Amino acid sequence: MPMVGVTFASAVSVALVSARILWTGKLQYAFLIWNLFLAWLPFCFALLACDKYRKVSGRHWHFLSLTGAWILFLPNAPYIFTDLIHLQSRYFAHFWVDMVLILSCALTGLVLSFLSLFLMQNIVRRLLGGLASWCFVAGAIGLSSFGIYLGRFLRFNSWDIIVQPVKLYHGIGEWVAAPLASSTTFAFPVLFATFLFIAYVMLYALTHLQIPAYPVARGMEAS
Repeated sequence: MPMVGVTFASAVSVALVSARILWTGKLQYAFLIWNLFLAWLPFCFALLACDKYRKVSGRHWHFLSLTGAWILFLPNAPYIFTDLIHLQSRYFAHFWVDMVLILSCALTGLVLSFLSLFLMQNIVRRLLGGLASWCFVAGAIGLSSFGIYLGRFLRFNSWDIIVQPVKLYHGIGEWVAAPLASSTTFAFPVLFATFLFIAYVMLYALTHLQIPAYPVARGMEAS
């Protein structure tokens, strides 16, 4: 059922972006389709990692490589929320339309990231227990938020760890050397991580909601 939901949401988001492109004749927000594709990657890696975990030991290199790919691409899913920055530089007459487009893609990306995180958390829970699984969630969200900072402000991509590792190393090194250099360098990763963790906890609570059993009406019971 979750797969159907995120597939439907993705299809609607792509349709909305495509309709905007046809309506305005401009490709300004075509990047949302690419970002949505990137948001699917961590979910796909998590599914593959879970399948590999069921078939072989969790220490198998296939499982570990898929887990590494998952954590590497995880920031791409909630990253779409930062695309709201484009509303500052676009035509104001389309502001509300563009905001709905970005938020629909961002919400879909957020759910995809949480679904993948939930899958990986269940693996950690089986291996190390409940407390360790929540520590894993906090760590994954923290790394993801830092990755979003690297992408939005330093303009790095997930594949830069292979394409330009030296430049990425220097970028991270500069942040480590002066994490309080500005209000953005420290506050953004922390605040975004807080937002993601709170949102994940709420979604987790909703999925574990216990629905009370109500008495059956007499007429229905007789029928």
